[in-house]
Amino acid sequence: MVKQAPKKRATKRVTTYKGAAAKATSGIVPKTEHQGDLINAIKSSCQVIVFGPAGTGKTYVTATMAADLYTTNQIDKIVITRPMISVGKEIGILPGDLGDKVAPWALPVLDVLTKHLGKGTVETGIKNGNIEMAPLALMRGRSFDDAFIICDEAQNITTHELKMLLTRVGEGSTIVLNGDIMQTDLKDGDGLTKITHLAKKHMLPIPIVEFDLDDIVRSDICAQWVRVFYAEKI
Repeated sequence: MVKQAPKKRATKRVTTYKGAAAKATSGIVPKTEHQGDLINAIKSSCQVIVFGPAGTGKTYVTATMAADLYTTNQIDKIVITRPMISVGKEIGILPGDLGDKVAPWALPVLDVLTKHLGKGTVETGIKNGNIEMAPLALMRGRSFDDAFIICDEAQNITTHELKMLLTRVGEGSTIVLNGDIMQTDLKDGDGLTKITHLAKKHMLPIPIVEFDLDDIVRSDICAQWVRVFYAEKI
């Protein structure tokens, strides 16, 4: 099988934030075997599919790898996209410009980036367009080159939307589709399951990393309840 490893190189992005020269990579150490599999998959392929229960570190590992590539100038930008679906009641229209409206949905990823890059670096990256929160609804016609694209909560994205997203990926980019197919809020089937099926059916050289209940590292409370919800199929 041919690997799709992205080329390691310095990008055209100019790093100007204070203390940039002293920035070090995260030195991430996997807490579980599947976390290690995800790290290796991202290092070796420009497309990765990952799914599994909440609390297994899927988003954390993915965002940390993106932060490391950003720190070492191996990518020009980080693109964050995810469905804007709330849990429970609708929260209404959020105030502010597009960035203000999208930011709350991207917090799970932004929090990890801030931990590794620092608040100033993330704010500067957003201001300069090097860290972008890209709504799926406004993505048609775009192309992302030399970027690390994080598609979070992909279980709540339709097949049609994922088709559009995957055809936005340009040269030198990496995309990670991340989600938990047991938590989909879509009634007619989710795109993550369909894309995973298509990747297997057509034997595409895309690593598929599946976490399980034994991989939950967030907390004992999280692990206990996720097991209950899985057992009850809630």
